Amino acid sequence: MRKFMLISQHLNTYRRAILSLPKHKAWRKEELLTDDLLMARSGKLEVYYAPHNEYFNPLARIMIIGLTPGFAQMRIAIQAVKAALEKGLSDEEACRQAKEKARFAGSMRSNLMDMLDAINLHKYLNISSSSELFHAQQSLLHTTSMLRFPVFMNKKNYSGAHPGLMSSQMLKKAALAYVEEEIQLTNAALIIPLGKTVESALNILIKEGKLDENRCLWGFPHPSGANGHRHKQFALHKERMRNKLTEIQW
Repeated sequence: MRKFMLISQHLNTYRRAILSLPKHKAWRKEELLTDDLLMARSGKLEVYYAPHNEYFNPLARIMIIGLTPGFAQMRIAIQAVKAALEKGLSDEEACRQAKEKARFAGSMRSNLMDMLDAINLHKYLNISSSSELFHAQQSLLHTTSMLRFPVFMNKKNYSGAHPGLMSSQMLKKAALAYVEEEIQLTNAALIIPLGKTVESALNILIKEGKLDENRCLWGFPHPSGANGHRHKQFALHKERMRNKLTEIQW
């Protein structure tokens, strides 16, 4: 098995649109949320392309699953892949660079690392801090989203509600197919779902016999600053998550 790979090849479809974007990098929504990058639409729900979740690490020991990339991550990923392609780099390398720059970018990444350190995850991986997962020890980590590509509701970041993830046939089908594929390719990874919406979707795969419940670390809140309840949620589940890590055969 290759250590890293592209899990899909959508970059081929959207390459021309990305390379034709204006030279400046502070793209606004109206410059990226266009038909040239549109993947699917159902009413006011829209799915757009971003390259970073096409890059995959099947040998990761930790798999962190968010809900869907937001606009900020979409823009960073497209910036990175455009710059890489303009340098003549391969699609795989371009998507790798996009992955490293875009995943949980901004305050979400800091919040995530703080919580991972608080449950002592780094100690079981023999690293000094979970921040190394996003720098020198990226080979230990795979990050992805239930919805691999950015989803927007009425041009705003999709939150998992209105409609609920499982109540939209378009989103449900995509979410379960995407994550099942990646789970099967990372059969040794500890899975950390971020938030209750992601947990609920994974529980469907557990009931269908497609995922071992013991692989999952339940109770981790979504690290977005928009989640005003994350501190309370984390405090409620922190000790249970710590205890779970002691039971794993590392």
